[in-house]
Amino acid sequence: MRSTLTSRTRYAIELAVFFVWELLLANVRVAADVLRPRTGIRPAVVAIPLDVTSDGEILLLSMLINITPGSVTIDLSEDRQTLYVHVMHMMNAETTRREIKEGFERRVKLVFE
Repeated sequence: MRSTLTSRTRYAIELAVFFVWELLLANVRVAADVLRPRTGIRPAVVAIPLDVTSDGEILLLSMLINITPGSVTIDLSEDRQTLYVHVMHMMNAETTRREIKEGFERRVKLVFE
C-alpha cells in the first residue's frame, strides 16, 4: 500500500510541475500573439482518442486543457472515447494529439493507476 501511495504522490507532483511549465509556455505564446502585429494564430478543433476512462481522469484531463491558455475542451463523444479540443496554435492534428496524449493524458493516467 505504501509504495502505491508513494508512486501516486510522485506522479501527482510530476503532473503539477509539468502543468505549471505548460501554463507558463502557453501564457507566453498567447501574450506574444497579442503583442505581435501579425498573429500566428491557427485555430482548429482536433479529436483526441482517449486512453483514460474514468470520470475522474477525463475530468482532470479536461480541466488541465481548459486552464491552459490557447486550448479549450469543447466536447466528449457519447462513447467517452474521444475528446474534442479547440486549440489556437495548430501546426498539424497529429502533433497536437501527440502533445496532449504524451503530455497531460499520460501523466493523468499515471496518477490514477
